Amino acid sequence: MTTPAPPIRVLIVDDHAMLRAGFRTILDTQPDITVVGEAATGAEALAQASALHPDVITMDVQMPDMDGIEATRRIVADPAVAAAIAIVTTFDRDDYLYQALDAGASGFLLKNAGAEDLIAAVRALAAGDGMLAPEVTRRVLARFAHAPAPTAAPASGPVIAPTAPVVLVDPLTDREAEVLVLLADARSNAEIASALFIGEATVKTHVSRILQKLGARDRVQAVVLAHRMGLT
Repeated sequence: MTTPAPPIRVLIVDDHAMLRAGFRTILDTQPDITVVGEAATGAEALAQASALHPDVITMDVQMPDMDGIEATRRIVADPAVAAAIAIVTTFDRDDYLYQALDAGASGFLLKNAGAEDLIAAVRALAAGDGMLAPEVTRRVLARFAHAPAPTAAPASGPVIAPTAPVVLVDPLTDREAEVLVLLADARSNAEIASALFIGEATVKTHVSRILQKLGARDRVQAVVLAHRMGLT
């Protein structure tokens, strides 16, 4: 008999207790997802991420003591934590998405999204995929590629870190560059395979090598780096 996969471990970070309770109710109804903890501030998120080792973290932006963007940046930088982070916010603002991607988040979701969207996002991040809709990817990452990162934000918002140049120790092959360009166009593995006349298994191998060479956590981060490198 095949041993069932362990449930996806989720940490919910938001300063509103009612929202955390709602997210927990939605996620805990799924047999493949379990909420292992909650945090109400960015500082609590750091401690809980280190102690609980979640697979996925849903992260609010505006919170006391440390905003979600800075908390994301610190969690992603911690080699002992391997969680994928989805920013979940009330505000459909390009600057928040821009900052979230730069900080290392793997997804971006609005709080008015449906329960099925939250569940799908958690599963996608746990599988190593991003959760940006194609139209959002093109709209915001185009700005990410061409606009310099600001160095400050309003008093009520997070501070944006400068965008670092991309330096590859091991350059991409021509085929890997082709695959990365198609990833940046929000193509699925099947679509990439069809466009390049190769098998899906070969696409998966190329994507794995691309992520390794870029030092990217997932496909969303690879797309960000593709734009920084001027490949799209």
